[in-house]
Amino acid sequence: MKIGIAALAGAYVLSQFFRACLAVLTPVLAEDIGVTAPELAAASGYWFLAFALMQLPVGWALDRVGPRLTTALLLGLGGGGGAALFALAQGPGAIQIAMALIGLGCAPVLMASYYIFARSFAPALFGTLAGMTVGIGNLGNIGASLPLSLAVETFGWRASVAALAVVTVLVAGALFALVRDPPRSPGPQQGRLIDLLRMPALWPIMVMMAVCYAPAAALRGLWVGPYYRDVFGADAAEIGQVSLIMGLAMVAGSLAYGPMERMLGTRKGLIMGGNLLTLACFAGLWLLPAIGGWVTVALLAGVGFFGASFPMTVAHGRAFVPPHLLGRGVSLLNLFGIGSVGLMQFATGALHASAPTDPATAPYSLIFGVISLILAAGLLVYAFSRDRTD
Repeated sequence: MKIGIAALAGAYVLSQFFRACLAVLTPVLAEDIGVTAPELAAASGYWFLAFALMQLPVGWALDRVGPRLTTALLLGLGGGGGAALFALAQGPGAIQIAMALIGLGCAPVLMASYYIFARSFAPALFGTLAGMTVGIGNLGNIGASLPLSLAVETFGWRASVAALAVVTVLVAGALFALVRDPPRSPGPQQGRLIDLLRMPALWPIMVMMAVCYAPAAALRGLWVGPYYRDVFGADAAEIGQVSLIMGLAMVAGSLAYGPMERMLGTRKGLIMGGNLLTLACFAGLWLLPAIGGWVTVALLAGVGFFGASFPMTVAHGRAFVPPHLLGRGVSLLNLFGIGSVGLMQFATGALHASAPTDPATAPYSLIFGVISLILAAGLLVYAFSRDRTD
């Protein structure tokens, strides 16, 4: 079981890499095949929407088929095939289709880990194990920063992405060989998605899922690249450095939420506090978009660290889900968490396209302001949720 979990963690590193790589690839894709920032926002959005739309069938497959076959097949075919198409792309359309395929392939990886944790470990450990998995996976964010920019500079973006396609297929093979399906629930096996939607306690948590991850994911996954290029004149290497700092902050935040829950004895209070600090960082970017230097870097790092409440929010919702619906329960929560990122990328892409370009900060100030308001609204709804720890 442990080596299978390690293989899933490695696959989740790839998942995080793919969702964050466009920020660093922005300059070379624009120069080589003429892809614009709104087109890249759409490509990022397609990744998240494909990922989100797969969550309901993935939840069913986890409960009925098991995590081993579900993750190996989808990652190998979708992730590997999508990365190969990306490496051959000649325009924005191929990039967008490739990202959608990669999102489909990455869809079951984290949920398979969560499913195994819920079935095989004590409930009180779920939040910590979930945070550790995301923390390890966020090494993909680091790989998609300065290391990716160096690889692109040395080998070119096509060769770099083609190598990732090969790695993805190999990781899918490792999942098939190493992952072991946990035992089924001894309780009743019948249950429907509607049973989860009829639980009032889940709704404010699902709203929080929709706003807790999208701000940091949208910023790190794409907008940090165009923002630094247009406002500060940064090149790919400089964007890679800033992305690396934000990625490290996301790793640290994911690892910190679990111990903080045990220390504070509350999930709701921890999630509320962390996201209020995320909101403060976004408000700083909104009001001071051109300040630059270490202030902007610190605000971005703050978004990465405090905005890492995703696994703790899943743990909050999972505490209300009956055992025979665990696969569909965690996947439903993930649907709200990931689908909102896709919608946000499309919305922010439209905002960027419609905003004036003079001054250069105008599109980004608008994006940061809208994200701040969305996060504030989600926090207001989540304030009415019920706290529950294991």
